Amino acid sequence: MRLKCPICGREYDRPVQRCECGEPVEFELLKGEPYIGKSVWERFYDFWPVEPALEFSLGEGDTPLVKSKLGEELGVRLYLKNETTNPTWSFKDRGTFLAMSYALKAGYKAVGTVSTGNMAASVAAYASRFGLDAKILVSESASNEKLKAVSVYGGDVIRVRGDYGRLYFESLKLGEELGIYFINSDNPFRVEGYKGIAFEITEELSPDYVLIPTSSGGLFRGVAKGFIELRESGLIEELPILVAVQAEGCSPICRAFREGKTKIERFERPKTIAKAIANPYPPSGNAVLKLLHEFGWLCATVSDEEIVEAQRKLAGEGLFVQPASATGIAALKKLTEHGVISEGSKVVSILTGSGLKTLSHAEGGKIIECALEDLENCLG
Repeated sequence: MRLKCPICGREYDRPVQRCECGEPVEFELLKGEPYIGKSVWERFYDFWPVEPALEFSLGEGDTPLVKSKLGEELGVRLYLKNETTNPTWSFKDRGTFLAMSYALKAGYKAVGTVSTGNMAASVAAYASRFGLDAKILVSESASNEKLKAVSVYGGDVIRVRGDYGRLYFESLKLGEELGIYFINSDNPFRVEGYKGIAFEITEELSPDYVLIPTSSGGLFRGVAKGFIELRESGLIEELPILVAVQAEGCSPICRAFREGKTKIERFERPKTIAKAIANPYPPSGNAVLKLLHEFGWLCATVSDEEIVEAQRKLAGEGLFVQPASATGIAALKKLTEHGVISEGSKVVSILTGSGLKTLSHAEGGKIIECALEDLENCLG
């Protein structure tokens, strides 16, 4: 089990979560070949750093790749990787499952995470499934409605007063002292679990571009590592161009990329409806920046108005997603209009989470009131 810092190159033979230089670590590249199997965990068995505990799987992964009619409007062949069909309605379940598999094998009795959204629900659900105690740390501003969807799985949901930005690092420190394995946004096993998205896409097509809503950077790193490992294993010839997508109101990675910097800076006063990707100082930000520069990939930002429009268009195809999930489609519209993505390109946009989690931000459609005796007229 060898881990490496993607920034300074320091290597570790023990399961650390962050390098001494302060950056996240990741597993060295794995190589292998695909097998015949029912689940992505079985088909790509060689590519996981820990054996997946399949008896505790909730059916995460193997999500549909849907051909989109929006592609005709934008002049591309567009496919939607629908991660909302995962057990807790977001891509987080992939990383949570693999990290839980490690925690169980390592003998942990309790796991935790720092989150107020998708990751909190995912860790709470899978902790219950694996028979482990859950410690979910949330900010004091987290709403009761949001936390109800987390606490229903059991475990301890703890509102923490104080600097939420420090909570991530404090959790790792206390986790080591108290024997709690924290599965935060860029936990190395979590990043490994996200590789399955790249594997599944490649089983169906060879995309030219993949659009990835980007917050902490863990998802982007995982998808990138998946494609890189496929190429290093000789299973694909070329890497697709990956596009990190952020909301204009909170875009520390894209801002640093646009300015040619190698280090991100805190994004002050973030404001966007895409709360799931509104991380003002993403822990994997520098690692994502390095990937963007190294491979000549792209970073795009979109406004709240563009996000709402994209969310509405996706709903018109029967896919109700949270605002963060719609950022990829909003970015695609801009990139095709400016000629960055050429006509006829094969494009995959990852839909990261369900709109049912953010109903307060959703625009409802028209509702018609009708008396029973007037129903024929109302239907006409």
